Amino acid sequence: MEQTKKHSFKLPSSYVIIFSIIVLIGIITHFITGIKSASFADVLVAPISGFGKGVSIILFILIIGGFIKIVNSTKSLENGVAIVVKKMKGKEILLIPLVMFIISLGGTTYGMSDETIALYPIIIGTFLLCGYDVLTGTATILCGVISGVSGSTINPFSISAAVDALQSSSGVKVNQVLIILMGCFIWLSSYAISAFYVMRYAKKVQKKPELSLMTEEEKKDGNQEFSNPDLLEKVPVFDLKAKLTLILFGLSFLIMIIALVPWKDYGIMIFEGWTKFLTGKSFGQWSFSDLSLWFLIMAIIIGKINHMKEKKLISTFMAGAGDMVGVAFILGISRGVAVIMSTTGFDKYLLNAGMHALSGVSRSVFAIVAYVLYTGFTFLIPSTSGLAAASIPTLGGLAHSLGFAPEVMISIYIGAHFIVGLIPTSGTVMGSLSMARLEYTTWIKLYGKIYATITIVNLIFFSIMINVL
Repeated sequence: MEQTKKHSFKLPSSYVIIFSIIVLIGIITHFITGIKSASFADVLVAPISGFGKGVSIILFILIIGGFIKIVNSTKSLENGVAIVVKKMKGKEILLIPLVMFIISLGGTTYGMSDETIALYPIIIGTFLLCGYDVLTGTATILCGVISGVSGSTINPFSISAAVDALQSSSGVKVNQVLIILMGCFIWLSSYAISAFYVMRYAKKVQKKPELSLMTEEEKKDGNQEFSNPDLLEKVPVFDLKAKLTLILFGLSFLIMIIALVPWKDYGIMIFEGWTKFLTGKSFGQWSFSDLSLWFLIMAIIIGKINHMKEKKLISTFMAGAGDMVGVAFILGISRGVAVIMSTTGFDKYLLNAGMHALSGVSRSVFAIVAYVLYTGFTFLIPSTSGLAAASIPTLGGLAHSLGFAPEVMISIYIGAHFIVGLIPTSGTVMGSLSMARLEYTTWIKLYGKIYATITIVNLIFFSIMINVL
C-alpha cells in the first residue's frame, strides 16, 4: 500500500510576505473613496522606492557585515567568547537578562534597533556554546530592542518627535517628566516580562533540546552558520594582537552609541566638534552614513593590526558584505509598505477614521481604543518618528481637546509599538530573522506569549493613568 506524504504548511519567504502586503494595500485602496486608487505601477514601484529610501541603512548593514567578517577571521572574538562562557559555567542564564538589559537601554535612550544586526553572530554563537538555541539568542536581542524602543524615555526619535509634532501643530504644552516616568514603567515592566519568558524557554532547551521551537531545518542552518562546539575544548590564543583587536571591536560599538545620542538636546556640549575632522559632524549628529564610514575605517585598522594583506583584507570584507545582502534587501523592501501608504493617502484615511472612533467615549475606553488603533497604525507605519509626525498632531490634539492628558496619548503611541515584534512590515524584525536564519512562524511562537502578557499589563496601566492624570 502506497503511503501518502504529508506536507506541512510553510509560510512564504519574507520577500513574498512583504510584497503581498503591498499588493493587498493596493487592492484595498480601490474600495475606499477619498483616496487615490493604487495603480499597477504604484504597487510595482513601491518596494523599489522603499529600497531607495533605505540606502543609508542598507550601506551600513553591508559594511557592518564586512567589519564582522574581518574581526571573525582573526579568531580573537571567538576566543574571547570561549573565555567568557568558561567563566560563566553554571551561571550562563545570567547572560540573557544582562545582554537584553544593555540592548534595551540603548533602545529607551536613543532608539537602537537596526544597529543590533551586527550582534547576531556574536550573541547566537555565544548562546549555542551555553547549550541554548538560535531562537534564544535572537529573542534576547529582539526583545531587548522592542522593550527599549517601546518603553522610550528620552529617545529623540519617538518621544521628542511626538512632543515637537504636538507643540508645533497645536501649541499644546506637555510635561515631559510624566512621559519619562510612564516610559520607565513600560520599559522596565516589559523588559522583566521578556527576560522571564526567554530565560524560561532557554532553561527548557538547555535541559531538553527537543523542546526547541525551531524546525529541524532551522537547527541545521543555525548550527552550520553560528555553532563552533569545539571551541570550548581548545586553549584560547589570547596574545597582544587578540587583545588589541577586541579592544578596538568594543571601541567601535562604544563610539557608535556615543555618536548617536543627541547630546545637544540634553544640554551636554562636551562632545561638540570632536569628530568634525572625520565626518564633518559632531557626536550626537551622526547618521547611518557616518557610521558606515566609521566601521569601514575600523575594519581596515583591525585588518592591518592582524597583518592582513590588501587582497586578503578586501576579499574578506567583501565576503562579509555579501553575507548581509539578504538582510539588506529585507530592510529596504519593507519600506515599500510606507511608500504605498503615503502614495495613495491610505495612511491619512486611517488616521481620520481613528480620530472619529475615539470621539465621545469614556476615559478608560479612550485609552484602550487608542492603544488598539496605534497597534494598527504601527503595523502600517513601523517607524516611530514617522508615526509621530503623521498621527500625534491629530490624536494628541484630540486627547487635549477632550480634557485628557496628552502625555498619556504620547505614551500610548509609543507603548503600542510592541506590535512591531509580530508584524512582517518591520525591517528590523524581518532583517533580524533573516540574519538568524529563522522563519517568521518560529519567532511568533515565542514572542506571541510575550506580546500578549505585555499588552495586558499596558492596557491596565494606561486605563489607570488616563483616569489619574
